[in-house]
Amino acid sequence: MAATTFEMDGSVMEGGGQILRVSAALSCIQGALIKINKIRAGRSTPGLRPQHLSGLELVRDMCNGNLEGATVGSTEITLTPGKIKGGNHIADTQTAGSVGLLMQISLPCALFAQGPSELCLKGGTNAEMAPQIDYTLKVFKPIAERFGVQFDCDLKMRGYYPKGGGEVVLKVNPVKELSPINLTERGNITKIYGRAFVAGVLPFKLAKDMSTAAVRTIRKEVKDLYINIQSLQEKDKACGNGNGIIIIAESSTGCIFAGSSLGKKGVYADKVGIEAAEMLLRNIRHNGCVDDFLQDQLIIFMALANGISRMRTGPVTLHTQTAIHVAEQLTDAKFVIRKSEDEHANNDTYIIECQGVGATNPNL
Repeated sequence: MAATTFEMDGSVMEGGGQILRVSAALSCIQGALIKINKIRAGRSTPGLRPQHLSGLELVRDMCNGNLEGATVGSTEITLTPGKIKGGNHIADTQTAGSVGLLMQISLPCALFAQGPSELCLKGGTNAEMAPQIDYTLKVFKPIAERFGVQFDCDLKMRGYYPKGGGEVVLKVNPVKELSPINLTERGNITKIYGRAFVAGVLPFKLAKDMSTAAVRTIRKEVKDLYINIQSLQEKDKACGNGNGIIIIAESSTGCIFAGSSLGKKGVYADKVGIEAAEMLLRNIRHNGCVDDFLQDQLIIFMALANGISRMRTGPVTLHTQTAIHVAEQLTDAKFVIRKSEDEHANNDTYIIECQGVGATNPNL
């Protein structure tokens, strides 16, 4: 039986799957029983969806735990964690449920395991409402490594909506503790690059159209950089039909930003390219050091790190506020959000500061 018991209201703030992911991971790492109720209460289909269920089952398996109430549609679960062991685990959403979101719930747990973990995650790699796998590899991974996080991510197969069928193998080494980060110097944008892809039966011309429209849009604001967006036809490593684009910008201080978009039936390819480009531009205008999608993904690591972390951001998203709320409820981490006052700041620039709890891995 776990030492402490936590209760979490799944309907607060953002009220979605993120509360579940952060709560379950922190419960697992701290060996504390958690009850989560009113799960995804605000969504059009409330309760657990297949991807949330496979994420919870993965965490249960990783920590030899006990999971009650976990069925599709359930609005209340109880997780009683045991010790986090390493080893091989598989999670399969059997839908286009996002492998990136499976990674969000399982990676923090694997860092505090007794030994190395190998996680085989199956579902959608480039899905709506979730980070594309390219984002995870190109933006999240290099920044997460600054906390001392070490993992390899092998993309075996891409999977798209509605079939899924994607597969990613994550190899994670445990850490003794996480180091705090200081992401406060933005520097200048030095590099913009990306990939526009089509897969399955979709014509290659769509990739070209997305790329051309994206470059044209970025050019209106960024005049002096070469913009290299490759157009690609996904051949062997893709399951199903899909098209999309991700564009990445890097700064002189190593900050990384992205804008991305996925094609949908009836939406012109150039519109997809423009949407990704506008998202990227929005994320570099606010002069923060992380984009809207990295903000909330770093909160759990800031909370667990040993020391004070600082992160310069644009407007603080509801996802980020929710992750902070959960982290403060379930750990002794303390977060402060303040306006950035330096000469490079504008009205939308903030600093998120966290005194982490210095979680340590008892096995190392």
